[in-house]
Amino acid sequence: MFDAAKVTDACIRWIREFFKHNGPDCNAVVGISGGKDSSTVAALCVRALGTDRVIGVLMPNGVQSDIDCARMLVDFLGIRHFTVNISGAVDSLKDSIPFQLSRQSEVNLPARIRMAALYAVSQTNDGRVANTCNLSEDWVGYATRYGDGAGDFSPLSRLTVREVRAVARELGLPEKLVEKTPTDGLSGKTDEENLGFTYDELDRYIRTGVIDDPETKRKIDGLHEANVFKLRPMPAFDPDIRISISI
Repeated sequence: MFDAAKVTDACIRWIREFFKHNGPDCNAVVGISGGKDSSTVAALCVRALGTDRVIGVLMPNGVQSDIDCARMLVDFLGIRHFTVNISGAVDSLKDSIPFQLSRQSEVNLPARIRMAALYAVSQTNDGRVANTCNLSEDWVGYATRYGDGAGDFSPLSRLTVREVRAVARELGLPEKLVEKTPTDGLSGKTDEENLGFTYDELDRYIRTGVIDDPETKRKIDGLHEANVFKLRPMPAFDPDIRISISI
């Protein structure tokens, strides 16, 4: 049984402890998409640090059809915020690369530029960048490495989608933001359309190991195995470790 009130309170205390040891006077910088994850992270940071120490960054790539949800969130929380349109940076970089990018590279590029923008805002405003990924997305690699998968602290990366929604409701966030259909904002599809299964199926499998459809299990297991490297520290050569080679 998931206790949303208990987890919410513990997460708020954890954020305070993080900032106590990693920037007592620093601000939390959160990329605001208008979805449940960034909304929940921003609200947790407000509870932990106060409105004066949370900065929201809205980062449309040209015209963003659901930008009103991001604006709703920053207005609801009453936090300082900036809008950084990344379309010029995305187009300029694509034009500078002397070959046609693959489809996946084009999809991931805006996420990586958004993270560069977040760190620029953060470094100029004594900030620490919040990672807004959840456990369900991370489990199947549904995050861009060095894009939305980056950050300095991660309040939600051990919570499933269902659990994040429960925390969001505990925080009193508008239902429109809690139940907003998850999209990556890049490919034009919903998360579940891209993945080929629902978050309910994935969350149940993560927490209980139970899944009804063998084909869905195969998909989830395959994605997890192929993407788990994203969650591990970068491998580093250690000259003090001897490698023995058997012939």
